[in-house]
Amino acid sequence: MADKLPIKMLHDRLLVEVDEEIGERRSAGGIVIPATAGMGARRLVWSRVVATGPHARTVQVDDRVLFDPEDKAEVEVQGETYVVMRERDIHAVAADRLGDETAGLYL
Repeated sequence: MADKLPIKMLHDRLLVEVDEEIGERRSAGGIVIPATAGMGARRLVWSRVVATGPHARTVQVDDRVLFDPEDKAEVEVQGETYVVMRERDIHAVAADRLGDETAGLYL
């Protein structure tokens, strides 16, 4: 998908897909919790990276990244909504390429 986007990220910027499931969640018991339900603490979210700038060191396209949705900047490209952020705003990276050395997370 990143090859089809008419955009080139600069510096350490990342372009990530907005997960459709950010709004509502499901509890372990199967209860749907709507996005409007207040939480005591801020909740981090996972998204997939679709493009990276040339200076992104640890994140690659198709990695899943954990970030704070309160700090996001959204952009619409070809009718799709994406989030633009700096690599330093990522809290964790989950990717198969990381292997057993970090148990799938780079913290």
